[in-house]
Amino acid sequence: MSEKRQLDDVKRVVVKVGTSTLIHANGQINLHALDQLCFVLSGLVNEGKQVVLVSSGAIGVGMGQVGLSTRPDEIPAQQALASIGQGLLMTIYQQRFSTYGQKISQVLLTHDVLDYPTSKQNVFNTLDTLLKWGVIPIINENDTIAVDELDHHTKFGDNDQLSAIVADIVDADLLIMLSDIDGFFNKNPQKHKDAKLIAEINKIDADVVKKAGGKGSKFGTGGMMTKLKAAKRILKHDRMMVLANGADPAVIFKIMHGDKIGTLFRKK
Repeated sequence: MSEKRQLDDVKRVVVKVGTSTLIHANGQINLHALDQLCFVLSGLVNEGKQVVLVSSGAIGVGMGQVGLSTRPDEIPAQQALASIGQGLLMTIYQQRFSTYGQKISQVLLTHDVLDYPTSKQNVFNTLDTLLKWGVIPIINENDTIAVDELDHHTKFGDNDQLSAIVADIVDADLLIMLSDIDGFFNKNPQKHKDAKLIAEINKIDADVVKKAGGKGSKFGTGGMMTKLKAAKRILKHDRMMVLANGADPAVIFKIMHGDKIGTLFRKK
């Protein structure tokens, strides 16, 4: 049996789930995955952990509600879909978490809120209090008002960045980033059958960026570069991050118990 990762001291954890985990390819909500996620996170709280959930999926849920199969390019349409989807997503979270006796809250953020020390402190105070009460805050970007076309910078860019920023705000020990990939590979696994999973990365340098495919490739701009950017922030603040496949959210239990799943980002 392979040696386990030493994550016993992890007390406060941020879990980020992508749309691919929560939404089926046909646009419908993946109720099994969402239920598993709620079960696992409730179980972590029962173990004495403090958990923050950064959840994508609002626009995807909205698309399913209005029967769209393709995400629209128009900003107003995306905002409208987020408005439709966020409420339904939170309703389902409330239903499933309540099954396990777990209290939750909703926090919607925009980047400009965190640019001001007073409002940033208010966010920390709120999240810190919720965690001490054993509540799981569910965080998403406020997509109905956050647009990068505005003169003032309101948008985080994606929930990968948001999850790393939230990990900083709450002083988390670990960020678990669940996606549709098994971790970080030495080359694009979609193109190379001999691609190998890298179990641990200690710094984000030019070689790591090159392995991700670089900024000019579809692989790099399709999601891995944003994850590396998040990992870079995590390492800068001496935290840990695990990138793993979220097809079965029960993998979170295994990660927390030290199983070598996905890629661990941490300083040596």
